Amino acid sequence: MAEFTMELNDEQKEVRDWLHGFAADVIRPAAAEWDEREETPWPVIQEAAKVGIYSLDFYAQQYFDSTGLGIPMAMEELFWGDAGIALSIVGTGLAAVGVLANGTEEQIGTWIPQMYGDVNDVKVAAFCSSEPDAGSDVASMRTRAVYDEAKDEWVLNGTKTWATNGGIANVHVVVAVVDAELGSKGHASFIIPPNTPGLSQGQKFKKHGIRASHTAEVVLENVRVPGSCLLGGKEKLDERLARARERAQQGGERVKNAAMATFEASRPAVGAMAVGTARAAYEVALDYAKTREQFGRPIIDNQGVAFQLADMRTSIDAARLLVWRASWMAINGKPFTAAEGSMSKLFASETAKKVTAQAVQILGGNGYTREYPVERMHRDAAIYTIFEGTSEIQRLVIARTLSGMPIR
Repeated sequence: MAEFTMELNDEQKEVRDWLHGFAADVIRPAAAEWDEREETPWPVIQEAAKVGIYSLDFYAQQYFDSTGLGIPMAMEELFWGDAGIALSIVGTGLAAVGVLANGTEEQIGTWIPQMYGDVNDVKVAAFCSSEPDAGSDVASMRTRAVYDEAKDEWVLNGTKTWATNGGIANVHVVVAVVDAELGSKGHASFIIPPNTPGLSQGQKFKKHGIRASHTAEVVLENVRVPGSCLLGGKEKLDERLARARERAQQGGERVKNAAMATFEASRPAVGAMAVGTARAAYEVALDYAKTREQFGRPIIDNQGVAFQLADMRTSIDAARLLVWRASWMAINGKPFTAAEGSMSKLFASETAKKVTAQAVQILGGNGYTREYPVERMHRDAAIYTIFEGTSEIQRLVIARTLSGMPIR
């Protein structure tokens, strides 16, 4: 087990500086254009692929960093560049992690390379879980998967929403209900191969922020996939469903909801994204305050501005420490006895909203225009308190963990 440290080692610093350079030289110059276009920034994703950032190997190396700091460090630097473009670069990872977590070795080897494509023909993947009536309430999911034993095929019907890369993905990973009586424990994940009949893109959302990241509905109408596309395989699914039915007969839910536990473990990465956006806005505001003069002196000499900057920096550093603590705990198998994963995501996301708003205020009228990036950063920051569980859900998870109540 690695000791908890607040200091990156030499190798981590080298990776951080490399990512920071890519964010500064490639992502930032393109940020305003792709925000305006509201389109997937394929040229930037291709550049990331060329240097090795857009690849499973890179994220695997960061994920298996024994200190736990690889992923949060990477997320902070990329999202410091721009949240929308960064999400386009890392969004495929959501689907890849779904396959890594639940798939067989054969499924991992078959599908993950198809999610990324290659340097000359980059692809993206989509993880489809949320639905119009089942966002935070995953137990209300309506998308159904029915097994056709005669053909060894699964038939999926339903509508997914808020899917990053939904509809434009080469490979979709779809969560569906296979046993409605078991609630969230009756769910399974399926690979939808490229060009499968019946899968189509529904509404593409025109968003307040992260506009360079494609978000859309995914409609499934009698989508048929081979039995081999059930992640983990049918034997493993049948065993899991049998255990869930047995627990239900013995008095209901006795273990923590698996989906909620997974979200809890992944939330520090979202917190790191928020830290990156907050840090970017703070740096713009600090530089502006030191160079902008009013009444014959830089505005940072005014206590009202200086104190805001002091609070901004303090909150950012505190958020990073919560993210690093949770990330270290996760990689070292430390249980989140106080919902530390949700704590990190809650505090970091609220910090990003507050810090970007303060940055706009410090820049005054300039901050309200698109001539300065804090306007875009402020819009982007709003997503952190919504996706991967709203701030209200984080508080619910924390409260129920502290009280000993089950998290459903």
